[in-house]
Amino acid sequence: MDNALCRMTGCDFPLFAFSHCRDVVVAVSKAGGFGVFGAAAYTPEQFEQELAWIDAHIDGRPYGVDVLVPETVDPRVTEFTSNAQRAAAISDEHKRFTADLLGQYGVRIAPDEATRMREGAGITPENGAALLEVAFRHPIKLIANALGIAPPQMIAEGKRRGIPVAALVGAKEHALRQAAAGVDIIVAQGGEAGGHCGEVSTLVLVPEVVRALKQGGHDIPVLAAGGIMTGGQMAAMMTAGAQGAWCGSVWLSTPEAETSETFRAKMVAARSRDTVRSKARTGKPARQLKTAWHEAWDGPDSPGTLPMPLMGMVSEPSFAHIEKAVVNGNAEARDLVSYFVGQGVGLIEAERSCRQVVQDFREEFAEAVMGLNAMLGD
Repeated sequence: MDNALCRMTGCDFPLFAFSHCRDVVVAVSKAGGFGVFGAAAYTPEQFEQELAWIDAHIDGRPYGVDVLVPETVDPRVTEFTSNAQRAAAISDEHKRFTADLLGQYGVRIAPDEATRMREGAGITPENGAALLEVAFRHPIKLIANALGIAPPQMIAEGKRRGIPVAALVGAKEHALRQAAAGVDIIVAQGGEAGGHCGEVSTLVLVPEVVRALKQGGHDIPVLAAGGIMTGGQMAAMMTAGAQGAWCGSVWLSTPEAETSETFRAKMVAARSRDTVRSKARTGKPARQLKTAWHEAWDGPDSPGTLPMPLMGMVSEPSFAHIEKAVVNGNAEARDLVSYFVGQGVGLIEAERSCRQVVQDFREEFAEAVMGLNAMLGD
């Protein structure tokens, strides 16, 4: 395929695969798509190791990275400069609530174990800035940011190095702000998406963003994101003005993904209504598979969710304990297993390899385009 996004990034087929797993990034890029490695879960040292591994295994195929540098920080956490300070700010009430909730499902931890996070990890502006430095030391072909306007240093360095800068948006106003800031690609992500998302559906958001950019005089390609699990959906979004698709959830059910066997099985069994948009994992609204964890934190007896990144310091160690308990034979803990996933989970029918997913997208996309052409008599 030949369009602006393919020319900008060097991919054969404009299917962008966001993943926290290096194996997925490599497999998708090798299959002709474009892998995008999510950095939020890593320290700068770990991120360096992961990118070095990708460089050694991707056979020169193009790939990108996604670094979360939040534009706004909750005033309750602006004074903290270390994870030790952040952990100390989490109340005993929140720690006890977490330990008691896990204990109901046979996952026994001491209250302080629920807030242990290594230094250099977590979604903060300073961690994001450090990850940016690492990213630009590697032969990436795209760098993306979410949670607000892409930082000036990302845009400036991207332009200096000839690396396109992408930004995720959930509303047309956000797209116009990003365009004015100088980003090269807009990822219009609807509320169906897994992870951090807004409230506007993909079907409405994509043409709205495309129209607003055009009317504003911005010649910027748009990637459609949110609930896209098939090549037919990708084709539909491209008829609405997008030039490709940005997908995350569809890769979570592949054997290459970082997800556990338990979660992949839950994905196959899940319906589209089994996800929830909640602050109970990161402190900002993010869509994930709904479990008793979310019901408790969003319920009337909760001490209330914490701001980013404090909520992540509670949730991430807890979910690590949950996964470990399941592996060790705790069947009760399975009910708590969750991860970021979009409403498109209802379209997952079985595990497939990344290569097979890319191939299926290509075939479904071609079938959809040929069907439209046939209706037009072409």
